[in-house]
Amino acid sequence: MPQARFTGTKFLPLVTVALCIAIGFVPAVFRAATLRAVQTSTRKPPKAKPLAPAPRDLPMPFRVGEILKYEVSWASFTTAASVELSVPERRDLYGWRTWHFRATAHTVSPVRTLFAIDDQFDSYTDAATGESRQYENHLDEMGRKLEQVWRFVPEGQTPRAPGAAVIVLPGTRDPLGALYSLRAVDWQRTPEVRMPVYDGHDLYEMRARIEASSEAVEVPAGKFSASRIAIHVFQRNKEVSGIDFTVWLASDAARTPVVMAADLPFGSLRVEMQSANQ
Repeated sequence: MPQARFTGTKFLPLVTVALCIAIGFVPAVFRAATLRAVQTSTRKPPKAKPLAPAPRDLPMPFRVGEILKYEVSWASFTTAASVELSVPERRDLYGWRTWHFRATAHTVSPVRTLFAIDDQFDSYTDAATGESRQYENHLDEMGRKLEQVWRFVPEGQTPRAPGAAVIVLPGTRDPLGALYSLRAVDWQRTPEVRMPVYDGHDLYEMRARIEASSEAVEVPAGKFSASRIAIHVFQRNKEVSGIDFTVWLASDAARTPVVMAADLPFGSLRVEMQSANQ
């Protein structure tokens, strides 16, 4: 198996939307948009216009301090990695009110003898719109370290942060922010959501649809009744083949993701919750 297939830039984003989704979700249905090329701009931003009154924050079912821990099985390995999802803080980011989401992944034995991976992903998601404002990869993979930061600016908006900006479609999420936005959806009233998702390398359209509103799920953290959400990934209006995602969200107030699963070209992944501090 080529080592490049298992790097964290693909592994954890896949793990965290049904596994953070090679690639995500909003509390309302977004109209499908034709995906255009993502652009990086270093031009001097135009003079800022007076800011309109700040919109209200979207209601979210989670809180600062939440920590969710998972065990990952992959292919024939019943225990391949550990994943932790957390909400460290809410903070002001260049004038935006944001949620700070974090995901960490560590391979464990015996997979660690093949792929030593210790990665961290951070998302700064706008509290009022759900859009991604900043996405960070902090990768430590098989002795190689890499730091990457992308600052998202929706088309038509003025950059606020210094340095290069990634120009994206309005409503674009990063993979980690997309997973948390999925939890804000009222799946009893919303059969499907669609949105653009940019993972730092590729732009996708994610389509998530509820397949079952109440399904019994048993994981190390306990027994749950959960909604089963199927996720399909599109690029340039064509579904990406060979990828199948499913997420089970508990029927609790936090809509906790208790299971995430994916069938992928490099093997099936299943992520089960071990514990929750909510």
